[in-house]
Amino acid sequence: MLKNITKFLGGSNEGVIKDLYKDVDQINDLEPEFERMSDEELKGQRDAFRARLKAGEELDDLLPEAFAAVREASKRTLGMRHFDVQMVGGMVLHEGKIAEMRTGEGKTLVATLPTFLNCLTGEGVHLVTVNDYLARRDAQWMGEIYDFLGASVGILQHQSSYMYDSTVVEAGNGMEKLRRVERAEAYAADITYGTNNEFGFDYLRDNMVVEASQRVQQQRRAYAIVDEVDNILIDEARTPLIISGPAPQSPSEYQQYARLVPNLQDEEDYAIDEKHRTAALTNEGISKLERLLQIDNIYDPDNFEKVHYVENALKAHAIFLRDREYVVQNGEVVIVDEFTGRLMEGRRYSDGLHQAIEAKEGVQVQRESITYATITLQNYFRLYKKLAGMTGTASTEAEEFFKIYKLEVVEIPTNKPMVRDDQRDLIYKDQAAKYRAVVQEIKERHEKGQPVLVGTTDIDRSEMLSAMLRKEGVPHEVLNAKQHEREATIIAQAGRPGAVTVATNMAGRGTDIILGGNPATLELTREEWQAD
Repeated sequence: MLKNITKFLGGSNEGVIKDLYKDVDQINDLEPEFERMSDEELKGQRDAFRARLKAGEELDDLLPEAFAAVREASKRTLGMRHFDVQMVGGMVLHEGKIAEMRTGEGKTLVATLPTFLNCLTGEGVHLVTVNDYLARRDAQWMGEIYDFLGASVGILQHQSSYMYDSTVVEAGNGMEKLRRVERAEAYAADITYGTNNEFGFDYLRDNMVVEASQRVQQQRRAYAIVDEVDNILIDEARTPLIISGPAPQSPSEYQQYARLVPNLQDEEDYAIDEKHRTAALTNEGISKLERLLQIDNIYDPDNFEKVHYVENALKAHAIFLRDREYVVQNGEVVIVDEFTGRLMEGRRYSDGLHQAIEAKEGVQVQRESITYATITLQNYFRLYKKLAGMTGTASTEAEEFFKIYKLEVVEIPTNKPMVRDDQRDLIYKDQAAKYRAVVQEIKERHEKGQPVLVGTTDIDRSEMLSAMLRKEGVPHEVLNAKQHEREATIIAQAGRPGAVTVATNMAGRGTDIILGGNPATLELTREEWQAD
């Protein structure tokens, strides 16, 4: 199997691209014809395409003209023309494959091509992003193209949903051209943007309803394009989505064990497995715990509940750290998504772990939960009739994509030769030396007027680095889950000369940082500030 994948990625990749360029030539030949169309004629193409589908033609037959229509609509609405390599990327996505495209090659614009083509079937297309911000941004941005062509766009957000509506003018808050609707209406749109979690949780909730009419996902899962596909389908593949409800009560034992566990010493009384995120008592730890609890054998069947509390309290104490795995806001423990760096409002750890963390932090311990429904992202995305993905890094996971999802990876050429200078990794003796070098490098770049983006793995490290930069007198912005409300403003300024931005992985996926800054977002932010 690996041999076949290697062959596909290696020798035959150029052949695949070469074959697709034949269709690109056909699309380019159609460009003058579509340029001559009036707006009304171009807008009428959607109905004409659907009529041809009903008459027996296939999507592949419509591809050249549909892609040409999207390109022309993009030119008229956004002033952006799809490059030939972007057309190739669109064809790869339409074929149900993964398009590996380098950073800055315009994956968001590429997705409009197969999205419009496939929405002509009336079965709906799902655009899957890694966070709510990108789902909303991409829908508002690309929505102009779809709206021009007569395709409806729905947007899923955590605890809310919207339709793209060009007549809606909302002042500030990044909600321009969005009309709030019921969840089912957003799903009934030709195109629906949302995160993997929103699609997955809605599927679970639909399987818990009494009447079929109560389901929000009325359409079958026909076609999905997954942005940052390696992150969602590989990194998070086995992450379970869980819907749970409160148990009758939350025992007071959580506070008791939260006070007891800090008496145990790392390595002496318990051992931590960082890879599997587990903590196990040593023989010394078991003996000490039994003395503290005044029992003879903690593993006696009569004490099985005590083991449950001990294990959770130990994990909460030694493995799950504040400002890394979670933050405490307004008296509540809020999980930080390890892959996106964003707050997961309303989500809770299962099996008593969340209660153990609440007890550790001294906030109100909520009731325990009972699992009602669960599914992994891997199993959810297998439900789609056709699945495609985009990312800048897929070839290293090509074997896994093919083995798990039967997805092939095609490397898309860059529009222009790559000029980015990828420098070698530097290894330091210890963390302190590394961070001193990082701060010095940032300071030198800042003094030259270069914008600098610094990536950190968690909130704690971002704040530590921020403190070091303040000490050196380097002005900067911090972007982590605690500042997520200011994300658009911080990102808009991150490319300005001399700007320094310290970020967690919030800014690591799908974030468009424009050199020189983003004038549109900065102007919008200025207007919001004046309005306040």
